[in-house]
Amino acid sequence: MTKDFDLIAELRDGAGTSNSRRLRRSGMVPAVIYGAGRENLSLIIDHDHLLKKLASESFLTSILSIKIQDKEESVLVKDIQIHPSKRQVMHLDMQRVIADQILRVNVPIHFLNGDSAPGVKLEGGTVSALMNEVEVSCLPKDLPEKLEVDVAAMELDELLYLSDIPLAEGIEITQLTQEEPNNEPIVAIRLLMIKEEEPEEVVVEGEEGEEGEEVEGTEATDETTESEGDNTDTDSKDNKHDNS
Repeated sequence: MTKDFDLIAELRDGAGTSNSRRLRRSGMVPAVIYGAGRENLSLIIDHDHLLKKLASESFLTSILSIKIQDKEESVLVKDIQIHPSKRQVMHLDMQRVIADQILRVNVPIHFLNGDSAPGVKLEGGTVSALMNEVEVSCLPKDLPEKLEVDVAAMELDELLYLSDIPLAEGIEITQLTQEEPNNEPIVAIRLLMIKEEEPEEVVVEGEEGEEGEEVEGTEATDETTESEGDNTDTDSKDNKHDNS
């Protein structure tokens, strides 16, 4: 029976930006596998196949089996680069997984039964997620695809914390096991505050008229100045006539 691999890759020849661009134009994604004290492997993966796999949320948090020629590797996606404006994967980084080696992985949090919570159903609140994922540490065999938190009993303005997340045996939340535990809130039920829009500023036509009057006043001043200039010329001529 043929095994169904999560990914199939080929070894990549060459390196550099121009080579990567050429591969992307041909429908392939440059990738690399590293870790476990072994040499890094530069690979290429079919773009369309990878894009289909990425449609599943669990793809980024699951142990994947990848076939490279006649060998198989167990890996975990550590970094994925997406084009900022296109639906295109630019690069994929994967880490080798060792069965007896502890992993530290970000896992998504799913909040359940929000519509049933008294703070929502009876008091008009809304479930507000304060954290969408959390880092856990565990062996590869214990890695969960997601962590589920039931909020059905939550009242308005109530909070749940990292320590309220139910965990299977062998899984730890790293923020709670460090030297100084950081038990952050993960979800709340709050009333949404609707901000009223400020009225638009109304332009009074009279203000524009005043500006127009200032301009007219300026023109009048200019005319007065010219008129005074004309009078000065006339006075000079009269003086000359009298002296004659």
